[in-house]
Amino acid sequence: MPGVKEQMEILLAGTVETIKEEELASKLERADREGRPLRVKQGFDPSAPDLHLGHAIGLRKLRQFQELGHTVVVVIGDYTGMVGDPSERSETRPRLTHEQVRDNAATYQEQLYKIVDPERTEVVMNGDWFSRMSFADVMDLAGRYTVARILERDDFTTRFRSQLPISIHELFYPLMQGYDSVAIRADVELGATEQKFNCLVAREIQKAYGVEPEVVMLLPVLEGTDGVKRMSKSTGNYIGIDEPPKEIYGKTMSIPDTMILRYFELAAAAGVDEVAAVERELDSESANPRDVKRRLARRLVSIYHGDDAATAAEEEFDRIFSKGGLPDEIPEPEVVLRGQESLDRVWVVALVVAAGLAATNGEARRLIQQGGIRLDGEQVSGVDSEIALDGPVLLQAGKRRFVRILPSKVRLESG
Repeated sequence: MPGVKEQMEILLAGTVETIKEEELASKLERADREGRPLRVKQGFDPSAPDLHLGHAIGLRKLRQFQELGHTVVVVIGDYTGMVGDPSERSETRPRLTHEQVRDNAATYQEQLYKIVDPERTEVVMNGDWFSRMSFADVMDLAGRYTVARILERDDFTTRFRSQLPISIHELFYPLMQGYDSVAIRADVELGATEQKFNCLVAREIQKAYGVEPEVVMLLPVLEGTDGVKRMSKSTGNYIGIDEPPKEIYGKTMSIPDTMILRYFELAAAAGVDEVAAVERELDSESANPRDVKRRLARRLVSIYHGDDAATAAEEEFDRIFSKGGLPDEIPEPEVVLRGQESLDRVWVVALVVAAGLAATNGEARRLIQQGGIRLDGEQVSGVDSEIALDGPVLLQAGKRRFVRILPSKVRLESG
């Protein structure tokens, strides 16, 4: 294990704020003296089945801790996920069932191990302790913090002053995240900057339960593919680390040019020298941002799927967008059409949903209104459009999603 000074230099690099640096140095010195690795926590709420590039910022920092000899504890919030993090929310999140959350969490462990070392990682569900709590235990936890302190949170203050609803269960979220740190005896917690309030509450909850407070390390937030809002599963502007290579490549090519440098730094783990070189390249008059973005897209696919997959993804992207071709493989799903009497007059909105290219009729309508749906290469003109399914139909949503509908694989259901 390197000395404390060297560890501090490595661990503080790329962070936005550490609370408190002197406590981190003290914990590292004690860990070295006692031969006991630090327990480094990060939590993930499985509100959707994918981890994304924004999550990867913290996962790479966890990997650094592991390479310095420390233990990572990943808390998957199967109980906090049912509440939903109120950070930066102007309204109450829709509540998920425990079954939905557990289904989403099922793929997390495999995704985590794309970055962190499984040999030095503990993965726990916070339902392991919350499911065993009695109501007396819940009241005891609630008694460790005040409503006044909770309402200091900007999100809650804004909603309270605007007379927007705040559900009681939302107030429990920071207390629950804090109790996670008690349960696993965390020495350090990582979180994005919007998690500062939750992490500070965790320090107070640990003190209240007689546990030494954790050090909080806050990391930068990565903007999503829109270049505006933070990357988020709930807004749909994310690039999942377990998505197919062509999706990672295509989504990366869709980011605004203004985000290229930031993605190199935060998503592609480029070093200081490389980031500086990319910045100089983008600033030069002869630079073509598209070429730099292609390099970024290849890099991201290589990180999560390997070099061969990156090459194939780029070739397919060029075939579709540069040469007007089609993907090598186009799904031909089994389709169930509900409420349709025959294949002679099929409502396109219903077909888009049945093919899995939109989650709801409303989303399908929006795609059509935005010019994002094509049938056999022709843009669908209106939300009331109908077609006769008397042969194979190529259905396209956006620029990258293709489905071939075969009449033999379509089943009609009433209702």
